[in-house]
Amino acid sequence: MTVAVVPGSFDPPTLGHVDVISRAVEVFDRVLIAVVANPSKSPLFTADERTAMLEEICTGWENTEVDSFDGLLVDFARDKGAGVIVKGLRAVSDFEYELQMAQMNHHLSGVQTVFLPTSPDHAYLSSSLVKEVGRFGGSLDGLVSPVVAAALKERFE
Repeated sequence: MTVAVVPGSFDPPTLGHVDVISRAVEVFDRVLIAVVANPSKSPLFTADERTAMLEEICTGWENTEVDSFDGLLVDFARDKGAGVIVKGLRAVSDFEYELQMAQMNHHLSGVQTVFLPTSPDHAYLSSSLVKEVGRFGGSLDGLVSPVVAAALKERFE
């Protein structure tokens, strides 16, 4: 059984994140969505809130589990029995940073990283842009799931 981890801050989860998760679900036997509990950025939503949103979004996939972690991703992956890390790429600029991370993760633990390009329909999305749109009352249609849109609306009221 191949277990893969799809990590991220998911602050908030966008349809780009969901696109990468949905394709990972098709490829791997079990997919762990790993919410970084203590990212270097100041999150808008707590790790528990982000985990709850992702659990609701992923209810249709039986082979997924959502969890949060603090510390090294490779330690989380090892503790969960995952041998693969899945990272979504939006643009070439993402690749340089993610390649360095993949090489470091492999050096530390031997874990492999698989890159999945985000669908062109979602390649322009980022959590930062979504938060900006939500902060100023713009339409979140086509950017996030309804559960995330509601959470953003509530947070910015």
